[in-house]
Amino acid sequence: MAILVTGSTGVIGKQVLEHLQGRGTHVYALTRSPEKAQFADGITAIKGDLSDLDSLRQTMKSISTLFLLVPNAADELTQALQALSIARESHVKGVVYLSVFGAAEYVDVPHFTGKHAVERMIEQCDIPATVLRPAYFIQNDVKQKEALLKHGIYGMPIGDKGVSMVDVRDIGEAAARELRRRELAADPLPRETYELVGPDALAAESVVKIWVDALERPIRHGGNDLDLLEQRLKSVAPAWLAYDMRLMMQRYQQDGAVASTEQIGRLSALLGRPPRSYRDFAVAMAAEWAKE
Repeated sequence: MAILVTGSTGVIGKQVLEHLQGRGTHVYALTRSPEKAQFADGITAIKGDLSDLDSLRQTMKSISTLFLLVPNAADELTQALQALSIARESHVKGVVYLSVFGAAEYVDVPHFTGKHAVERMIEQCDIPATVLRPAYFIQNDVKQKEALLKHGIYGMPIGDKGVSMVDVRDIGEAAARELRRRELAADPLPRETYELVGPDALAAESVVKIWVDALERPIRHGGNDLDLLEQRLKSVAPAWLAYDMRLMMQRYQQDGAVASTEQIGRLSALLGRPPRSYRDFAVAMAAEWAKE
């Protein structure tokens, strides 16, 4: 049988495929445009998407393990629940589901609450799954390049409570490890849950200090103006998604999203090493930008 990776051409999907490549398992990558896909050897492109139930039913017949990443969409919850139902009907042996850190607590943030509803289905239907709950992606801050280099500003309004940002490479590796573990098992395995987090609770001030050191220039925080954030996001994304992101940042400012020592240790045990740090990311980005 094989592993099916959804969201295969996105940031996380690419990381999952990279960590699965050459590991002795057959991998299918679900994509709307297989003719455009440029996957590595051993990765088979399969035409389809989570909203096309007929193609999803057909694809699920050929797999035994599913990586379920549902994109930010107005019908994200519907897509996720239907995909899990089809997986159950197809007797898929194991699922790795990408949720979000703090899903149960951020009840006023739509995509958090939606992912928590999916987690409830996994639990109540006794689906053999690993739930991965990533925090804010470190690599989201690659988009801060222009503000940092041209204006000396770190622009994300993350507040001062702290966020345990996670490196996307750690997300991909954690997902791949659990996919292979479930794929290679003779029988369905018990449910597991991991918080995918970084080693540090990062507030605006601490992130600014990291960039000052990495870029060797003055950097200041752009402030915590959520109106400005929403307007900026609306220029590149639908209004509903911009508002969703605003609500997430509002909760970061109010409550933070800080991982416990136990959660960091559990992820470290899964990876076989500590999770990557924001400082290492900033130093690497500064070196890369200096070459341009």
